[in-house]
Amino acid sequence: FSDFGGPNYQRPVEDLAFAVARFIQKGGSFVNYYMYHGGTNFGRTAGGPFITTSYDYDAPIDEYGLIRQPKYDHLKELHKAIKLCEKALLNSDPNIVILGSYEKAHVFSSESGGCAAFLSNYNLRSNAKVTFNNVHYNLPRWSISILPDCRNVLFNTAKVGTEASRVQMVPTNVKIESWETFNEDVHSVDDESSMTVKGLLEQLNITRDTSDYLWYTTSVRISSSESFLRKGTPLTLSIQTAGHGIHVFINGQLSGSAFGTQQKRKFSFTKNINLHPGENKISILSIAVGLPNIGPHFETRNIGVQGPVVLHGLDEGKKDLAWQKWSYKVGLKGEADNLGSPNSIPSIDWTQGSLATLKQRPLTWYKAFFNAPGGDDPLALDMSGMGKGQVWINGESIGRYWTISVNGNCSGCSYVGAFRQTKCHFGCGGPTQQWYHVPRSWLKPTRNSLVVFEEIGGDASKISVVKRLTATDK
Repeated sequence: FSDFGGPNYQRPVEDLAFAVARFIQKGGSFVNYYMYHGGTNFGRTAGGPFITTSYDYDAPIDEYGLIRQPKYDHLKELHKAIKLCEKALLNSDPNIVILGSYEKAHVFSSESGGCAAFLSNYNLRSNAKVTFNNVHYNLPRWSISILPDCRNVLFNTAKVGTEASRVQMVPTNVKIESWETFNEDVHSVDDESSMTVKGLLEQLNITRDTSDYLWYTTSVRISSSESFLRKGTPLTLSIQTAGHGIHVFINGQLSGSAFGTQQKRKFSFTKNINLHPGENKISILSIAVGLPNIGPHFETRNIGVQGPVVLHGLDEGKKDLAWQKWSYKVGLKGEADNLGSPNSIPSIDWTQGSLATLKQRPLTWYKAFFNAPGGDDPLALDMSGMGKGQVWINGESIGRYWTISVNGNCSGCSYVGAFRQTKCHFGCGGPTQQWYHVPRSWLKPTRNSLVVFEEIGGDASKISVVKRLTATDK
């Protein structure tokens, strides 16, 4: 899977064809490609956690429904060759003939005279010359040749004869206009829909996955006699959380953010904060980035603020706030008002103004309109100018976006040798996912609504509609 912050992966078609041919030559009878047609996890259906909305999977047919070459044609030729071996494959088990140190022949011979052979070279470094049935054959390294008549090579897994497709994300002439904004109200956590209990609660038990967001809020009373006030030194707030991300607000002002990763889902937040004499409010917006969707014991996988939540620097030393009274509120005001839908009741006032002044403002909703581009090329939103959040078009959720940069090893890719997740990374230096698929079936000819909720801060004026085209390189 592609996860936010991780690389995207490629499976070289030479190795994919080799794996399929090897399975068939050993008597395998059914192959399931995962995936043959890539897709998109729209809405909040992407699992994980931290899995991107793109489920492209380097598939022969990509996320947008376009053919990916040479993978598509090379596998098509593989299937054709295997089909021509059908009679022999279905009527006999393989007879294995040793041709060399790394070379073998798997021969299928039926009583009716059908014969098929798979000549393999498992050497990772060297090509091989072998003799089979008194005929000489050249076998590239890490490859299998298929002989449907036990004499003529119809297909070799390492010999690709199709040109590689070149994908381009091309700008359209679409103008996104009439931008309006709405600032998520941090103080809305005080309304009547919140609940208050003693101690910290697990997030999913409260949200029931109706929202990615849960507010944790508590109060701290500071005496005017505290020495840190006289010294003018800040306190240190330390928060332990099971993930996946948090934004911390002190008296309504953002103090900082922290996020886990696919490898380290639990993390800590530590930062100096300023508190004033009297009552101070600490609000933590805890964020889920997809829920576990594979493996055992889902019920043991907690998310949210688990504690301890500790203030350091008070005269009494450190103070753990975990067992104080905490107020909880599920979701955002914008979600409650259904801002993602064009049919939402206008219970809030959108603000018109310059986007330039809002570039780094957290928890901001953006709304605009655009006309659909002509043609039938697949479309996407370029979100590279934004930070992290969610996006809707005409009330349909495109899903979560996050432009965190790739951490991976994109130094090279060889088809030779068993495929591993550590091989064949691409996308280093940019965001894991930059483009977000927009189905044309969601669009009207004119005045399509675009709504974006940005958690961290970004430049909405850089959001653009692009189309996906493919060409071929020799």
